[in-house]
Amino acid sequence: MSLFAAPLYPNIGLGFLVLGASLHETLTRLKAEPQRFPKLDLSYSAAEPVTEPAILNLPANGIRLRFDGPEQRLRLIEVIDFSKNRITYQDKEIAKPVNPQGVLGSPKSGGDATTGPAFRNIYHRLFGPTYAGEYIPPANVGKGDAVGTYILSYPGVAFSFPLPLSSYSPNKDVVSLLSSSASQTATSVAVFSGKSWAHARETLWDEVLPSVKSTLLFNKSKEVVPDEVSLVKIHGGGRLQLFRKWTSSSMWINLGVTTPQDLVAELGPPDAIYRKNDQRMYIHKARTASQSHSRSRSNGGDYRRPEDLTDTDQSSAHTGSDDSDDEAVEDDLVGNVSGECFYNYFHMGFDILVSPPQPISQTPPSQVLASNGKEVPGASPFKNSTADRLVATKVVLHANVPGSYPFNRHRRCRWEISYLPTDDANEVVDSETPFDEIEERLREEWKSTYPSEDAKGRQRGMVLNRGWGDSPGSSCEFLGGWEDSSGGVAAKKLDGGEDSTTTLYGFPGLVFEVLKNGFVSAVTVY
Repeated sequence: MSLFAAPLYPNIGLGFLVLGASLHETLTRLKAEPQRFPKLDLSYSAAEPVTEPAILNLPANGIRLRFDGPEQRLRLIEVIDFSKNRITYQDKEIAKPVNPQGVLGSPKSGGDATTGPAFRNIYHRLFGPTYAGEYIPPANVGKGDAVGTYILSYPGVAFSFPLPLSSYSPNKDVVSLLSSSASQTATSVAVFSGKSWAHARETLWDEVLPSVKSTLLFNKSKEVVPDEVSLVKIHGGGRLQLFRKWTSSSMWINLGVTTPQDLVAELGPPDAIYRKNDQRMYIHKARTASQSHSRSRSNGGDYRRPEDLTDTDQSSAHTGSDDSDDEAVEDDLVGNVSGECFYNYFHMGFDILVSPPQPISQTPPSQVLASNGKEVPGASPFKNSTADRLVATKVVLHANVPGSYPFNRHRRCRWEISYLPTDDANEVVDSETPFDEIEERLREEWKSTYPSEDAKGRQRGMVLNRGWGDSPGSSCEFLGGWEDSSGGVAAKKLDGGEDSTTTLYGFPGLVFEVLKNGFVSAVTVY
């Protein structure tokens, strides 16, 4: 295994590990070098996977990475074992290797051990003087030999030193405290965004980090890459508004109107394009079609069942069966595809179905009432009249929930349903809301459109198992080595267990794929 060597950039990152990078991007980058990063351990809360932080440990490299839950962005980088890496600052090593005789010096062989950064080296040579740090007393204060932690902080970087409780005094300066032999070597270093660790700790998980593209590591690149989409607002009636966090701009996708050329112009070319002709859910569509005439007699609007839209399920997931007609689209120009297909934006967290125009879901009742006959926001004045012209007809937004079967195929895409009223103006129904709450508010919104009193109760979901090889969209062989656990997060061979089972629930314009823990794994907007 090659040793992990990287320069430290305070407030920015460690080598290619940059603060603000997504969990999907980081895992993909690490898995690309299995010899350098042979083991990745991901820890997360099984009960609250999208609200609690996720921790990615690199035990063979002595590195620990912490990501927030809602956005899945890298918030904290920790070096916890200096014998497994070589960290430099301004071309100087922060931790000196130790030869077998215990003498500091240049490494002469791969077997040399490494102690932590020495206080004198940090304070006098590398970073210089700084303000007094923070002392965290030990948990077992009653013991006389109890050892606490002294945090020496600089803007964007902090060092942790062991300091016995008996040696600490608030009246002593930092040089006096850390000059003893027992406390002069740091046990870990943390890279974060903020002027000091004490200030950064208060806003560590929710601070708006600068764009990764704005860092000195990337701003010299001549490649033009569109800013990633940080939030998708679902307005109903086939209208979606895509926001970019670091700019004031947003774009609209009007299903049935937005063309492939519009998508490429705003979002850039997709990461992949796939054509899907899976007909295994046709039996449900045939049943639905046979009932459509009787439904049209009522005022049921377009209240459709979840099976009506399962052909879009996971969009890009190649079925892998021998009789499948799925194929990759090899058009020279991605804006000029010749048939129904999916535009897969893995790095943005969503897939878009491009097909001939289809009926779009109705406008939510609350918006019809609020508009008072006027055109709703975001509606396009242009309509496609030709049936053979390809347009965006469905969008699949992926949550990238840790522990779910399709984890790390897409970056996490955050969304919110803008037309659902809430008691608190600051409260929204979004990708972090448990589905029970989402379902309750959607039933209240659409209750006037239900065809019968029976439909006003909780609907029956359709169970989908992604672990079976013949489940629609379950295989991911086109992703290249997802089933291979070498050099990455251990991929489970699921064969019908709870981790691979989800339930589909449908509402007008929306189909939710819900995990066992009650959180939404993906939502399809049509």
